[in-house]
Amino acid sequence: MQSLPPPRLVATDLDGTALRTDGTVSPRTAAAFAQVEESGSMLVFVTGRPPRWMGGVAGAVRHRGLAICANGALIYDLHTERIVESHLITVEVLEEVIAQLRANVPDLAFSVEYEAGFAHESDFLATASGGDSLTGRPCAKLLARHPGMGPDELLAMVHGLVGHLVTPTHSSRRGLVEMSAQGVTKATALAALAAEHTIEQAQSVAFGDMPNDLPMLSWAGTSYAVANAHPDVLAAVDHVTATNDDDGVAQVIEKLYR
Repeated sequence: MQSLPPPRLVATDLDGTALRTDGTVSPRTAAAFAQVEESGSMLVFVTGRPPRWMGGVAGAVRHRGLAICANGALIYDLHTERIVESHLITVEVLEEVIAQLRANVPDLAFSVEYEAGFAHESDFLATASGGDSLTGRPCAKLLARHPGMGPDELLAMVHGLVGHLVTPTHSSRRGLVEMSAQGVTKATALAALAAEHTIEQAQSVAFGDMPNDLPMLSWAGTSYAVANAHPDVLAAVDHVTATNDDDGVAQVIEKLYR
């Protein structure tokens, strides 16, 4: 029987999925990523991380691939380490969302990620640079943290209050919700990138571990969760591979590109 061709697009989340728990890229995983690009396929890192957190990853993978950052808001070229596309939350929407959440959910603290840099309230992160001015310009991602709620509970509340204004999700095991511009997800960015390169959904494979990966995993032709994934992700995917610390993503890539 003839073997199937390898996928034309490999998309993977980073933290908790392709990266080890300590945030590093293992030599085995780096070699697997190299195999994807060397075969002529497209390698895309699809992450909640902002570009300012991508320098170490870019170096570890020898500047291979593209990155969809901030849950779909920013497209970042790892070859050049430059943002090549943005989908931002407007100042007006940002102001309204913060006002609605602050009025209805006590004890929330906020932070925003811009195309370059970030700002946060002093209660969000205890650093000397903390401040209260978050709405001076459009942002890629708004984050809300609650000291007492779990992430699933907080996400449900945020979605009910401002889900018509932004796209909320979470990728944390603590009370932290991330919000992108309305309609912007990992899946929308990945689908646009695939269409630009005439790659069909059936020719793609995706890996993830947390709820912010669900749109991407639903879009991909074949979906994998690492064994350490959130229960909702484990229930939604086609396949489960080994944990992030056991190079689960690399194990699959090695078989696909054998």
